[in-house]
Amino acid sequence: MGSPAVIVIGAGPVGQTAALLLARWGLPVLVLDQRPRRDLEGSRSICQQRDVLDLWSALGVPEAAEEGLTWTTARTYYRDRELFSWSFDLRGPLPPFVNLSQSRTEELLDAAIAAQPRIEVRWDHEVTDLEQDAGGVTVRCGERVLRAPYVLACAGGRASGVRRALGVTFDGHSFDDLFLICDIRADLPGWENVRRFHFDPEWNPGRQVLIHPCPDSTYRVDWQVPPDYDATPDDISRKIRQILGDREYTLVWQSVYRFHSRIASRMRVGRVLLAGDCAHLVAPFGARGLNSGVPDAENAAWKLAAVLHGWAPEELLETYHDERHAAALENLQVTGATMRFLVPGTPAGRAHRRDVLERGAAEEIDSGRFAEPYWYVDSPLTTPGRPFAGRPPKGQSPPPAPGVILPDCSIPGGRLRELCRAGFLLLLGEMCDSSLFAQILGKVTTAPLAVRELAEIDGTGALAETLGAAPDEAWLIRPDAHIAAIIPHAGPDDAAAALSRALRLRVQ
Repeated sequence: MGSPAVIVIGAGPVGQTAALLLARWGLPVLVLDQRPRRDLEGSRSICQQRDVLDLWSALGVPEAAEEGLTWTTARTYYRDRELFSWSFDLRGPLPPFVNLSQSRTEELLDAAIAAQPRIEVRWDHEVTDLEQDAGGVTVRCGERVLRAPYVLACAGGRASGVRRALGVTFDGHSFDDLFLICDIRADLPGWENVRRFHFDPEWNPGRQVLIHPCPDSTYRVDWQVPPDYDATPDDISRKIRQILGDREYTLVWQSVYRFHSRIASRMRVGRVLLAGDCAHLVAPFGARGLNSGVPDAENAAWKLAAVLHGWAPEELLETYHDERHAAALENLQVTGATMRFLVPGTPAGRAHRRDVLERGAAEEIDSGRFAEPYWYVDSPLTTPGRPFAGRPPKGQSPPPAPGVILPDCSIPGGRLRELCRAGFLLLLGEMCDSSLFAQILGKVTTAPLAVRELAEIDGTGALAETLGAAPDEAWLIRPDAHIAAIIPHAGPDDAAAALSRALRLRVQ
Protein backbone atom coordinates (compact mmCIF):
# COMPACT_ATOMS: atom_id res chain seq x y z
CA MET A 1 0.00 0.00 0.00
CA GLY A 2 1.23 3.50 -0.79
CA SER A 3 0.70 6.59 1.34
CA PRO A 4 -2.66 6.48 3.10
CA ALA A 5 -5.44 8.84 2.14
CA VAL A 6 -6.94 8.43 5.61
CA ILE A 7 -5.49 7.28 8.91
CA VAL A 8 -8.09 5.57 11.10
CA ILE A 9 -7.25 5.61 14.80
CA GLY A 10 -8.76 2.60 16.57
CA ALA A 11 -9.37 -0.96 15.37
CA GLY A 12 -12.66 -1.61 17.15
CA PRO A 13 -15.87 -2.27 15.17
CA VAL A 14 -16.32 1.42 14.28
CA GLY A 15 -12.74 1.80 13.05
CA GLN A 16 -12.90 -1.54 11.24
CA THR A 17 -16.13 -0.53 9.49
CA ALA A 18 -14.67 2.86 8.56
CA ALA A 19 -11.56 1.25 7.05
CA LEU A 20 -13.63 -1.17 4.97
CA LEU A 21 -15.88 1.64 3.74
CA LEU A 22 -12.99 3.90 2.79
CA ALA A 23 -11.24 1.06 0.97
CA ARG A 24 -14.48 0.29 -0.86
CA TRP A 25 -14.39 3.88 -2.09
CA GLY A 26 -10.94 3.17 -3.54
CA LEU A 27 -8.91 4.89 -0.82
CA PRO A 28 -5.76 3.49 0.85
CA VAL A 29 -6.25 3.34 4.63
CA LEU A 30 -3.86 2.94 7.56
CA VAL A 31 -5.45 1.72 10.82
CA LEU A 32 -3.59 2.37 14.08
CA ASP A 33 -4.37 0.78 17.43
CA GLN A 34 -2.55 1.25 20.72
CA ARG A 35 -3.06 -2.36 21.83
CA PRO A 36 -0.34 -4.91 21.05
CA ARG A 37 -2.85 -7.26 19.40
CA ARG A 38 -6.53 -8.06 19.07
CA ASP A 39 -8.13 -9.04 22.38
CA LEU A 40 -10.99 -11.42 21.56
CA GLU A 41 -12.55 -11.76 25.00
CA GLY A 42 -16.00 -11.04 26.29
CA SER A 43 -19.31 -10.15 24.76
CA ARG A 44 -19.05 -6.37 25.33
CA SER A 45 -21.30 -4.75 22.69
CA ILE A 46 -23.69 -7.56 21.76
CA CYS A 47 -26.65 -6.06 19.92
CA GLN A 48 -26.38 -5.06 16.25
CA GLN A 49 -29.36 -3.31 14.68
CA ARG A 50 -30.80 -4.18 11.23
CA ASP A 51 -29.31 -1.18 9.42
CA VAL A 52 -25.84 -1.99 10.77
CA LEU A 53 -26.24 -5.59 9.59
CA ASP A 54 -27.29 -4.25 6.20
CA LEU A 55 -24.14 -2.14 5.94
CA TRP A 56 -21.87 -5.00 7.01
CA SER A 57 -23.53 -7.22 4.43
CA ALA A 58 -22.72 -4.61 1.77
CA LEU A 59 -19.10 -4.75 2.96
CA GLY A 60 -18.95 -8.52 2.48
CA VAL A 61 -19.70 -9.52 6.07
CA PRO A 62 -23.15 -11.17 5.91
CA GLU A 63 -22.12 -13.66 8.61
CA ALA A 64 -22.99 -11.18 11.37
CA ALA A 65 -26.67 -11.41 10.45
CA GLU A 66 -26.43 -15.15 9.81
CA GLU A 67 -24.64 -16.13 13.02
CA GLY A 68 -26.32 -13.74 15.42
CA LEU A 69 -29.30 -14.70 17.55
CA THR A 70 -32.57 -12.78 17.35
CA TRP A 71 -34.68 -13.24 20.43
CA THR A 72 -38.40 -13.13 19.80
CA THR A 73 -39.90 -12.06 23.13
CA ALA A 74 -39.02 -9.43 25.72
CA ARG A 75 -40.38 -10.03 29.23
CA THR A 76 -40.36 -7.37 31.93
CA TYR A 77 -40.68 -8.21 35.64
CA TYR A 78 -41.17 -6.25 38.82
CA ARG A 79 -40.07 -8.13 41.90
CA ASP A 80 -41.75 -11.54 41.63
CA ARG A 81 -44.33 -10.84 38.92
CA GLU A 82 -44.26 -10.38 35.16
CA LEU A 83 -45.60 -7.01 34.11
CA PHE A 84 -45.82 -7.47 30.36
CA SER A 85 -44.14 -8.96 27.31
CA TRP A 86 -43.82 -7.92 23.67
CA SER A 87 -42.30 -9.25 20.47
CA PHE A 88 -40.40 -7.74 17.55
CA ASP A 89 -41.86 -7.71 14.07
CA LEU A 90 -39.55 -10.24 12.42
CA ARG A 91 -40.81 -9.59 8.89
CA GLY A 92 -38.34 -8.19 6.40
CA PRO A 93 -35.28 -9.30 4.45
CA LEU A 94 -33.00 -8.89 7.49
CA PRO A 95 -33.69 -9.48 11.19
CA PRO A 96 -34.50 -6.36 13.24
CA PHE A 97 -31.31 -7.03 15.24
CA VAL A 98 -29.05 -9.86 16.33
CA ASN A 99 -27.19 -10.63 19.53
CA LEU A 100 -23.59 -11.47 18.69
CA SER A 101 -20.53 -10.86 20.83
CA GLN A 102 -18.26 -7.99 19.90
CA SER A 103 -15.38 -10.45 19.86
CA ARG A 104 -17.01 -12.44 17.06
CA THR A 105 -18.00 -9.27 15.21
CA GLU A 106 -14.37 -8.11 15.29
CA GLU A 107 -13.21 -11.49 13.99
CA LEU A 108 -15.57 -11.26 11.02
CA LEU A 109 -14.55 -7.67 10.23
CA ASP A 110 -10.86 -8.60 10.58
CA ALA A 111 -11.30 -11.32 7.98
CA ALA A 112 -12.81 -8.80 5.55
CA ILE A 113 -9.96 -6.37 6.25
CA ALA A 114 -7.34 -9.08 5.63
CA ALA A 115 -8.82 -9.61 2.17
CA GLN A 116 -8.65 -5.89 1.33
CA PRO A 117 -5.24 -4.81 -0.05
CA ARG A 118 -6.00 -1.11 0.45
CA ILE A 119 -6.01 -1.50 4.26
CA GLU A 120 -2.97 -1.82 6.51
CA VAL A 121 -3.37 -2.37 10.26
CA ARG A 122 -0.58 -1.51 12.70
CA TRP A 123 -0.86 -2.59 16.33
CA ASP A 124 1.11 -1.12 19.23
CA HIS A 125 0.73 2.40 17.80
CA GLU A 126 -0.55 4.74 20.49
CA VAL A 127 -1.23 8.20 19.08
CA THR A 128 0.50 10.78 21.26
CA ASP A 129 -0.07 13.91 19.21
CA LEU A 130 -1.85 15.31 16.15
CA GLU A 131 -0.76 18.33 14.14
CA GLN A 132 -2.64 19.80 11.17
CA ASP A 133 -1.64 22.07 8.32
CA ALA A 134 -3.11 23.02 4.95
CA GLY A 135 -1.93 19.79 3.33
CA GLY A 136 -2.80 17.14 5.88
CA VAL A 137 -2.39 15.71 9.38
CA THR A 138 0.82 14.60 11.09
CA VAL A 139 0.19 11.74 13.50
CA ARG A 140 2.83 11.00 16.13
CA CYS A 141 3.06 7.64 17.88
CA GLY A 142 5.96 8.29 20.19
CA GLU A 143 9.00 8.63 17.93
CA ARG A 144 7.11 7.35 14.90
CA VAL A 145 5.70 10.01 12.58
CA LEU A 146 2.92 9.27 10.09
CA ARG A 147 0.99 11.50 7.73
CA ALA A 148 -2.23 11.51 5.73
CA PRO A 149 -4.59 14.10 4.24
CA TYR A 150 -7.30 13.18 6.77
CA VAL A 151 -7.72 11.32 10.06
CA LEU A 152 -10.80 9.53 11.37
CA ALA A 153 -10.52 9.00 15.14
CA CYS A 154 -12.42 5.92 16.33
CA ALA A 155 -10.23 5.40 19.39
CA GLY A 156 -12.94 4.79 21.99
CA GLY A 157 -14.15 6.61 25.07
CA ARG A 158 -10.73 6.70 26.70
CA ALA A 159 -9.12 8.63 23.82
CA SER A 160 -8.56 11.69 25.99
CA GLY A 161 -5.17 12.36 24.39
CA VAL A 162 -6.66 12.57 20.91
CA ARG A 163 -9.44 14.89 22.05
CA ARG A 164 -6.98 17.02 24.01
CA ALA A 165 -4.72 17.41 20.99
CA LEU A 166 -7.72 18.70 19.03
CA GLY A 167 -8.96 21.03 21.77
CA VAL A 168 -12.20 19.05 22.08
CA THR A 169 -14.03 18.78 25.40
CA PHE A 170 -15.99 15.67 26.42
CA ASP A 171 -18.71 17.09 28.60
CA GLY A 172 -21.30 15.07 30.49
CA HIS A 173 -21.37 12.90 33.58
CA SER A 174 -20.81 9.38 34.85
CA PHE A 175 -23.31 7.34 36.87
CA ASP A 176 -22.34 6.27 40.38
CA ASP A 177 -23.63 2.71 40.27
CA LEU A 178 -21.54 0.00 38.68
CA PHE A 179 -22.73 -2.80 36.42
CA LEU A 180 -21.45 -6.35 36.64
CA ILE A 181 -21.48 -8.23 33.33
CA CYS A 182 -21.10 -11.99 33.05
CA ASP A 183 -21.13 -14.23 29.99
CA ILE A 184 -22.52 -17.59 31.11
CA ARG A 185 -22.77 -20.78 29.08
CA ALA A 186 -25.60 -23.04 30.24
CA ASP A 187 -28.36 -25.30 28.96
CA LEU A 188 -31.54 -23.34 29.73
CA PRO A 189 -34.53 -24.76 27.82
CA GLY A 190 -37.13 -22.07 27.15
CA TRP A 191 -34.65 -19.22 27.66
CA GLU A 192 -33.06 -19.31 24.21
CA ASN A 193 -35.29 -16.69 22.59
CA VAL A 194 -36.39 -14.54 25.50
CA ARG A 195 -34.84 -11.34 26.85
CA ARG A 196 -35.63 -10.77 30.53
CA PHE A 197 -35.55 -7.42 32.33
CA HIS A 198 -35.99 -7.58 36.11
CA PHE A 199 -36.82 -4.50 38.18
CA ASP A 200 -36.06 -4.86 41.88
CA PRO A 201 -35.87 -8.67 42.04
CA GLU A 202 -35.47 -10.15 45.50
CA TRP A 203 -31.99 -11.32 44.49
CA ASN A 204 -30.89 -7.78 43.53
CA PRO A 205 -33.13 -5.53 45.65
CA GLY A 206 -33.56 -1.94 44.59
CA ARG A 207 -31.70 -2.45 41.32
CA GLN A 208 -32.03 -4.08 37.89
CA VAL A 209 -30.91 -7.27 36.17
CA LEU A 210 -30.95 -7.81 32.40
CA ILE A 211 -30.55 -11.24 30.80
CA HIS A 212 -29.85 -11.56 27.06
CA PRO A 213 -29.63 -14.87 25.14
CA CYS A 214 -26.68 -15.12 22.75
CA PRO A 215 -25.48 -17.79 20.29
CA ASP A 216 -24.00 -21.12 21.44
CA SER A 217 -26.10 -21.44 24.62
CA THR A 218 -24.46 -18.34 26.06
CA TYR A 219 -26.29 -15.74 28.14
CA ARG A 220 -25.22 -12.20 28.92
CA VAL A 221 -26.29 -11.05 32.39
CA ASP A 222 -26.01 -7.44 33.59
CA TRP A 223 -26.48 -6.68 37.29
CA GLN A 224 -26.73 -3.12 38.57
CA VAL A 225 -24.54 -3.09 41.69
CA PRO A 226 -23.50 -0.47 44.29
CA PRO A 227 -20.58 1.92 43.60
CA ASP A 228 -18.36 0.06 46.10
CA TYR A 229 -19.15 -3.43 44.77
CA ASP A 230 -16.31 -5.95 45.05
CA ALA A 231 -16.62 -8.60 42.31
CA THR A 232 -15.28 -11.56 44.26
CA PRO A 233 -15.59 -15.06 42.77
CA ASP A 234 -17.83 -16.14 45.65
CA ASP A 235 -20.25 -13.26 45.21
CA ILE A 236 -20.40 -13.69 41.43
CA SER A 237 -21.17 -17.39 41.93
CA ARG A 238 -23.87 -16.48 44.44
CA LYS A 239 -25.48 -14.02 42.03
CA ILE A 240 -25.49 -16.55 39.20
CA ARG A 241 -26.98 -19.26 41.44
CA GLN A 242 -29.78 -16.91 42.44
CA ILE A 243 -30.81 -16.85 38.78
CA LEU A 244 -29.96 -20.36 37.59
CA GLY A 245 -30.49 -22.40 40.74
CA ASP A 246 -28.51 -25.63 40.75
CA ARG A 247 -28.13 -25.84 36.96
CA GLU A 248 -24.63 -26.41 35.66
CA TYR A 249 -22.97 -23.42 34.02
CA THR A 250 -19.62 -22.12 32.83
CA LEU A 251 -18.55 -18.55 33.54
CA VAL A 252 -17.00 -17.46 30.23
CA TRP A 253 -16.15 -13.82 30.98
CA GLN A 254 -16.84 -11.11 33.51
CA SER A 255 -16.32 -7.38 33.82
CA VAL A 256 -17.42 -4.43 35.94
CA TYR A 257 -18.04 -1.05 34.37
CA ARG A 258 -19.68 2.32 34.89
CA PHE A 259 -22.11 4.02 32.51
CA HIS A 260 -21.27 7.42 31.06
CA SER A 261 -23.24 10.09 29.25
CA ARG A 262 -20.80 12.33 27.36
CA ILE A 263 -20.45 14.09 24.02
CA ALA A 264 -17.56 15.76 22.24
CA SER A 265 -17.89 19.50 21.72
CA ARG A 266 -16.91 18.99 18.06
CA MET A 267 -16.97 15.92 15.83
CA ARG A 268 -14.96 17.64 13.11
CA VAL A 269 -11.83 19.67 13.78
CA GLY A 270 -10.27 20.65 10.47
CA ARG A 271 -8.99 17.49 8.81
CA VAL A 272 -9.82 15.23 11.75
CA LEU A 273 -13.24 13.62 12.32
CA LEU A 274 -14.27 11.88 15.56
CA ALA A 275 -16.54 8.84 15.52
CA GLY A 276 -18.05 6.27 17.87
CA ASP A 277 -17.22 6.27 21.58
CA CYS A 278 -14.42 8.73 20.89
CA ALA A 279 -17.16 11.27 20.16
CA HIS A 280 -20.03 10.15 22.38
CA LEU A 281 -20.76 7.77 25.23
CA VAL A 282 -24.27 6.65 26.19
CA ALA A 283 -25.74 4.09 28.57
CA PRO A 284 -26.23 0.78 26.76
CA PHE A 285 -29.97 0.36 27.35
CA GLY A 286 -31.37 0.52 23.83
CA ALA A 287 -28.06 -0.57 22.22
CA ARG A 288 -27.22 2.93 20.97
CA GLY A 289 -23.44 2.69 21.28
CA LEU A 290 -22.08 0.58 18.44
CA ASN A 291 -25.32 1.16 16.53
CA SER A 292 -24.60 4.89 16.40
CA GLY A 293 -20.83 4.53 15.94
CA VAL A 294 -21.19 2.51 12.73
CA PRO A 295 -23.44 5.18 11.12
CA ASP A 296 -20.79 7.72 12.16
CA ALA A 297 -18.25 5.72 10.17
CA GLU A 298 -20.51 5.47 7.13
CA ASN A 299 -21.37 9.17 7.17
CA ALA A 300 -17.71 10.11 7.46
CA ALA A 301 -16.50 7.64 4.83
CA TRP A 302 -18.67 8.71 1.93
CA LYS A 303 -17.99 12.37 2.59
CA LEU A 304 -14.22 11.86 2.88
CA ALA A 305 -14.33 9.88 -0.37
CA ALA A 306 -16.31 12.63 -2.12
CA VAL A 307 -13.78 15.27 -1.06
CA LEU A 308 -10.67 13.18 -1.75
CA HIS A 309 -11.93 12.15 -5.20
CA GLY A 310 -12.84 15.74 -6.06
CA TRP A 311 -16.57 15.13 -6.25
CA ALA A 312 -17.39 17.69 -3.57
CA PRO A 313 -15.76 20.66 -1.81
CA GLU A 314 -14.14 20.26 1.59
CA GLU A 315 -17.01 22.11 3.23
CA LEU A 316 -19.02 18.88 2.82
CA LEU A 317 -17.05 17.56 5.80
CA GLU A 318 -18.60 20.14 8.12
CA THR A 319 -21.95 18.46 7.55
CA TYR A 320 -20.49 15.36 9.21
CA HIS A 321 -20.46 17.33 12.45
CA ASP A 322 -23.90 18.82 11.73
CA GLU A 323 -25.53 15.45 11.17
CA ARG A 324 -23.76 13.11 13.55
CA HIS A 325 -23.53 15.54 16.47
CA ALA A 326 -27.30 15.97 16.22
CA ALA A 327 -27.64 12.17 16.18
CA ALA A 328 -25.45 11.91 19.29
CA LEU A 329 -27.56 14.52 21.10
CA GLU A 330 -30.67 12.53 20.22
CA ASN A 331 -29.11 9.38 21.68
CA LEU A 332 -28.13 11.24 24.84
CA GLN A 333 -31.68 12.49 25.22
CA VAL A 334 -33.22 9.03 24.77
CA THR A 335 -30.74 7.17 26.98
CA GLY A 336 -30.80 9.96 29.56
CA ALA A 337 -34.56 9.52 29.96
CA THR A 338 -34.05 5.77 30.33
CA MET A 339 -31.37 6.18 33.00
CA ARG A 340 -33.51 8.68 34.92
CA PHE A 341 -36.13 5.95 35.14
CA LEU A 342 -33.72 3.08 35.84
CA VAL A 343 -31.50 5.00 38.28
CA PRO A 344 -33.57 7.92 39.60
CA GLY A 345 -31.43 10.46 41.38
CA THR A 346 -34.07 12.13 43.54
CA PRO A 347 -36.68 10.97 46.07
CA ALA A 348 -39.41 12.18 43.70
CA GLY A 349 -37.90 10.18 40.86
CA ARG A 350 -37.71 7.05 42.98
CA ALA A 351 -41.29 7.48 44.12
CA HIS A 352 -42.45 7.95 40.54
CA ARG A 353 -40.67 4.81 39.39
CA ARG A 354 -42.07 2.76 42.27
CA ASP A 355 -45.60 3.99 41.47
CA VAL A 356 -45.24 3.16 37.76
CA LEU A 357 -43.91 -0.32 38.52
CA GLU A 358 -46.55 -1.04 41.16
CA ARG A 359 -49.24 -0.10 38.65
CA GLY A 360 -47.54 -2.11 35.90
CA ALA A 361 -48.05 0.83 33.51
CA ALA A 362 -46.27 -0.60 30.46
CA GLU A 363 -46.42 2.63 28.47
CA GLU A 364 -44.60 4.50 31.27
CA ILE A 365 -41.88 1.91 31.96
CA ASP A 366 -38.64 2.90 30.25
CA SER A 367 -36.08 0.10 29.97
CA GLY A 368 -34.60 1.52 26.76
CA ARG A 369 -35.83 2.60 23.34
CA PHE A 370 -34.06 0.41 20.80
CA ALA A 371 -31.49 1.96 18.44
CA GLU A 372 -32.82 3.44 15.21
CA PRO A 373 -31.24 5.39 12.35
CA TYR A 374 -31.17 9.14 12.89
CA TRP A 375 -33.26 11.24 10.52
CA TYR A 376 -31.37 14.09 8.81
CA VAL A 377 -34.49 16.19 8.36
CA ASP A 378 -32.76 19.45 9.30
CA SER A 379 -29.47 18.70 7.53
CA PRO A 380 -28.17 21.28 5.05
CA LEU A 381 -27.84 18.37 2.60
CA THR A 382 -31.55 17.52 2.69
CA THR A 383 -33.98 19.12 0.26
CA PRO A 384 -37.24 19.86 2.13
CA GLY A 385 -40.35 18.29 0.75
CA ARG A 386 -42.64 15.59 2.04
CA PRO A 387 -43.11 16.42 5.75
CA PHE A 388 -41.45 14.32 8.42
CA ALA A 389 -43.99 12.60 10.65
CA GLY A 390 -41.83 12.90 13.76
CA ARG A 391 -40.46 10.24 16.08
CA PRO A 392 -42.53 7.08 15.53
CA PRO A 393 -43.91 4.87 18.29
CA LYS A 394 -41.41 2.56 19.96
CA GLY A 395 -40.42 -0.32 17.68
CA GLN A 396 -41.68 1.35 14.49
CA SER A 397 -39.95 3.20 11.64
CA PRO A 398 -41.02 6.62 10.36
CA PRO A 399 -42.65 6.74 6.92
CA PRO A 400 -40.29 7.73 4.07
CA ALA A 401 -39.44 11.42 3.95
CA PRO A 402 -36.39 13.54 3.10
CA GLY A 403 -33.72 12.81 5.71
CA VAL A 404 -35.06 9.38 6.68
CA ILE A 405 -33.18 6.22 5.76
CA LEU A 406 -34.63 4.41 2.74
CA PRO A 407 -36.83 1.51 3.86
CA ASP A 408 -35.42 -1.88 2.98
CA CYS A 409 -37.65 -4.39 1.29
CA SER A 410 -37.41 -7.42 -0.92
CA ILE A 411 -37.26 -6.84 -4.67
CA PRO A 412 -36.82 -9.32 -7.51
CA GLY A 413 -33.32 -10.68 -7.13
CA GLY A 414 -32.49 -9.24 -3.71
CA ARG A 415 -33.11 -6.25 -1.44
CA LEU A 416 -33.70 -2.59 -2.25
CA ARG A 417 -30.83 -1.40 -0.06
CA GLU A 418 -28.41 -3.50 -2.11
CA LEU A 419 -28.80 -0.86 -4.84
CA CYS A 420 -27.44 1.81 -2.48
CA ARG A 421 -23.96 2.61 -1.20
CA ALA A 422 -22.08 2.49 -4.53
CA GLY A 423 -22.84 6.19 -4.96
CA PHE A 424 -25.95 8.31 -5.30
CA LEU A 425 -29.10 6.59 -6.48
CA LEU A 426 -31.99 8.33 -8.27
CA LEU A 427 -35.28 6.41 -8.22
CA LEU A 428 -37.86 7.56 -10.77
CA GLY A 429 -41.57 7.09 -11.16
CA GLU A 430 -42.98 5.87 -14.45
CA MET A 431 -43.73 9.39 -15.70
CA CYS A 432 -40.06 10.44 -15.52
CA ASP A 433 -37.63 10.10 -18.45
CA SER A 434 -34.60 8.30 -16.98
CA SER A 435 -32.28 9.06 -19.92
CA LEU A 436 -32.95 12.79 -19.65
CA PHE A 437 -32.41 12.76 -15.88
CA ALA A 438 -29.13 10.86 -16.28
CA GLN A 439 -27.92 13.32 -18.92
CA ILE A 440 -28.65 16.41 -16.80
CA LEU A 441 -27.37 15.00 -13.49
CA GLY A 442 -24.19 13.77 -15.16
CA LYS A 443 -23.27 17.42 -15.72
CA VAL A 444 -23.54 18.22 -11.98
CA THR A 445 -20.78 15.95 -10.66
CA THR A 446 -18.52 13.07 -11.56
CA ALA A 447 -19.54 11.26 -8.37
CA PRO A 448 -20.96 7.77 -8.98
CA LEU A 449 -24.66 8.02 -9.80
CA ALA A 450 -27.19 5.37 -10.81
CA VAL A 451 -30.56 6.32 -12.28
CA ARG A 452 -33.19 3.59 -11.95
CA GLU A 453 -36.89 3.44 -12.70
CA LEU A 454 -39.03 1.91 -9.98
CA ALA A 455 -41.00 -0.02 -12.58
CA GLU A 456 -37.74 -1.45 -13.94
CA ILE A 457 -36.67 -2.63 -10.49
CA ASP A 458 -40.06 -4.19 -9.76
CA GLY A 459 -42.52 -4.38 -12.60
CA THR A 460 -45.38 -5.43 -10.31
CA GLY A 461 -45.74 -1.94 -8.83
CA ALA A 462 -45.28 -3.34 -5.32
CA LEU A 463 -42.10 -1.35 -4.70
CA ALA A 464 -43.69 2.00 -5.55
CA GLU A 465 -46.64 1.08 -3.36
CA THR A 466 -44.38 0.11 -0.44
CA LEU A 467 -42.50 3.40 -0.66
CA GLY A 468 -45.59 5.46 -1.34
CA ALA A 469 -43.89 6.86 -4.44
CA ALA A 470 -46.03 8.77 -6.96
CA PRO A 471 -45.57 8.21 -10.73
CA ASP A 472 -44.15 11.74 -11.22
CA GLU A 473 -41.73 11.69 -8.25
CA ALA A 474 -37.95 11.45 -8.16
CA TRP A 475 -36.21 10.09 -5.05
CA LEU A 476 -32.55 10.98 -4.53
CA ILE A 477 -30.77 8.53 -2.21
CA ARG A 478 -27.40 9.30 -0.61
CA PRO A 479 -24.54 6.79 -0.48
CA ASP A 480 -25.46 6.04 3.16
CA ALA A 481 -29.00 5.06 2.04
CA HIS A 482 -30.65 8.17 3.50
CA ILE A 483 -33.18 9.98 1.34
CA ALA A 484 -31.75 13.34 0.25
CA ALA A 485 -34.88 14.48 -1.59
CA ILE A 486 -38.35 13.39 -2.66
CA ILE A 487 -39.27 15.67 -5.54
CA PRO A 488 -42.92 15.86 -6.65
CA HIS A 489 -43.71 16.70 -10.28
CA ALA A 490 -40.00 16.16 -10.81
CA GLY A 491 -37.97 17.61 -13.64
CA PRO A 492 -34.25 17.01 -14.27
CA ASP A 493 -33.34 20.50 -13.08
CA ASP A 494 -35.06 19.87 -9.73
CA ALA A 495 -33.11 16.64 -9.28
CA ALA A 496 -29.87 18.39 -10.27
CA ALA A 497 -30.48 21.05 -7.63
CA ALA A 498 -31.10 18.35 -4.99
CA LEU A 499 -27.89 16.54 -5.98
CA SER A 500 -25.92 19.79 -5.80
CA ARG A 501 -27.33 20.44 -2.35
CA ALA A 502 -26.48 16.90 -1.18
CA LEU A 503 -22.83 17.45 -2.17
CA ARG A 504 -22.59 21.10 -1.07
CA LEU A 505 -21.85 22.10 -4.65
CA ARG A 506 -22.26 25.71 -5.62
CA VAL A 507 -25.03 25.99 -8.18
CA GLN A 508 -23.83 28.03 -11.17
